[in-house]
Amino acid sequence: MFVRTFDEVKAAGRVLSLVGDTIRSARFLTAVDGMGFSYNINWVDGGSAAHLWFKHHNEANYIIADQGRVTDKTSGQVWEFGLGRLYNVGPNDRHIFECLTDEHHISVFCPALTGMESHDADGAYPATGPVPQTKRTMSVKTVEGMREDGLEKVVAGGTARTLRMLLQADETGFTLSDVSLAAGNRNVLWYKHHWETNHILSGKGTVTDLSSGEVWPLEDGTAYNVGPEDRHSMHAETDLHLLSVFCPALAGDEQHDEEGMIPASGPTPPGPLRS
Repeated sequence: MFVRTFDEVKAAGRVLSLVGDTIRSARFLTAVDGMGFSYNINWVDGGSAAHLWFKHHNEANYIIADQGRVTDKTSGQVWEFGLGRLYNVGPNDRHIFECLTDEHHISVFCPALTGMESHDADGAYPATGPVPQTKRTMSVKTVEGMREDGLEKVVAGGTARTLRMLLQADETGFTLSDVSLAAGNRNVLWYKHHWETNHILSGKGTVTDLSSGEVWPLEDGTAYNVGPEDRHSMHAETDLHLLSVFCPALAGDEQHDEEGMIPASGPTPPGPLRS
C-alpha cells in the first residue's frame, strides 16, 4: 500500500496548468501505478468554459465544491452541477464544462493517463490504452437522488455507509463510491482481488498496514491506495467522508466477508511498477 498527499504530488512536478491556465490538475495516480485507472484533483477558475471530447477515455467527475454546468454538444442537454454531483463522459461525448464560480472536483480516467497529458484542439487527451467501446452517452448522478432511491448500502460489517455511484453496468472500467464512516469506527480490510484508492474529503483518521505495522494519518486531501497484498485497518477518529475507486468495477451488491474481502469481479490490474 502507499499514501499520497498534495504536497508530494506537487513536489514530483505533477500539478499541471491546462486549458489556457484556467484548470490546475494534480495527477495523484497515473498509468505507472498500475491500478487500472488514474485520478486527478482539479481546481477550475470561475467564469471559464472548456470544450472537451475524451474520445479515447472514460472519465467520471465528482464535484467537491461550487457550481457550474455541463452541456452535451450533440443533444444540447444541460445539467447544473454542485456538491455531490457526478457526471460521466466517454468517447461519444463532445461536451462543454462551464464553471460559474471557482470550482473543485475529482476526475477518474480509464484507461489510465500517463500524467503529463494536455488537451489537443478537440479537447481530447492522446490514447493511453484500448479505447473504450460503448454506445453509452454522458450521464449525471447525485448523492441525494441515489439516497432517495434507497441505493445507500451498509458495508464492512456495519462500519460504513456507501453509495456505489458507478458499477460494471456503467461500462466505465471502475467503480466510484461515496463513503461515510462514523467517528470511532474501525475495520479490517483485505482486497485480494482489487485495487482501491480512497480520497479523504473531510474528517481525520488513520490507516495501518497490518503486515508492516506502518501507520499513516488521514485528513482532507490525503489518498491511500491498497491492493491484493495489503491487509489493512482503518480507524475513523472523527466522522470520515471519502471517495473510493475500485478496479475492476463492482457489480454493486458485494459485501465484505470475514477477512474484509469482497469477491472477485474481473481481472486484477498488475499494481505499481517496481524497480
